[in-house]
Amino acid sequence: MPIISVRDLFVQRSGNVILEDLNWEVQANEHWVVLGPNGSGKTSLLSCVTGYLTPSRGKICVLGREYGHSDWRELRKEVGLVSSSIRHFIEDGQTALEVVASGRTAELNLWHKPKAALREAALSILRQVEAEPLAGRPWLYLSQGERQRTLIGRALMAQFRILILDEPCAGLDPVARERFLAFIRRLALAPETPNLVMVTHHVEEILPCFSRALVLHRGKILVQGASNKVITSQVLSTAFEAEIKVLRRRARFELKVGDAMHPQNTQTTQKNLQFP
Repeated sequence: MPIISVRDLFVQRSGNVILEDLNWEVQANEHWVVLGPNGSGKTSLLSCVTGYLTPSRGKICVLGREYGHSDWRELRKEVGLVSSSIRHFIEDGQTALEVVASGRTAELNLWHKPKAALREAALSILRQVEAEPLAGRPWLYLSQGERQRTLIGRALMAQFRILILDEPCAGLDPVARERFLAFIRRLALAPETPNLVMVTHHVEEILPCFSRALVLHRGKILVQGASNKVITSQVLSTAFEAEIKVLRRRARFELKVGDAMHPQNTQTTQKNLQFP
């Protein structure tokens, strides 16, 4: 049974089609990357999967339960989301330990001192995300990378079975980005880690552990399947509407951009291709 199943997803708002005819499945023990330019529908797809955006039509099942036939509030507790939208709601004075502890009850800010058992559990999670020294540091004084690790710890505290990383490297300098990606690599290899879905528009951030890829273009699935077959110069040139060359170096992707393509040349015959 797939942990995420999206069938014939269609989203329209104010006469504008946002997502059209999406079919996507995430199997157990798969780590996916969702790739595409700004405005391609990545955030809308995530919002549908996490139950914050109601589709115009289609069927979404998470962990065997269908949205619309199950309690959405309960389903959301199964899917963790690490996003910049969450960072802005955390009070400056909250310590890293309090932020992690708040994940147990899905609070955004912890307005009471955690009891001993909760504190020990939060410290254990901070160790897991390699951030125990940050336990007493206020949110205001955490770097972007430290905040991302803390939010991942918060998600793990809630024992989510699916963890969605929405552009987790946004705002990180090159060194901090590589350190954070190295952490994600170690996290993906840990046996207790939930299924990971990372959203990005930077191919340099795609680690080998993300063996499956979904590429969106103008609200439709351009192609999906094995990352090494999906992330190609031809596919990304179409997705980003520019002349793009994709290179591989030490199991990581690199991207070089040429002149923008004329819109009439962005049509593709690869719509909804499936790669094994």
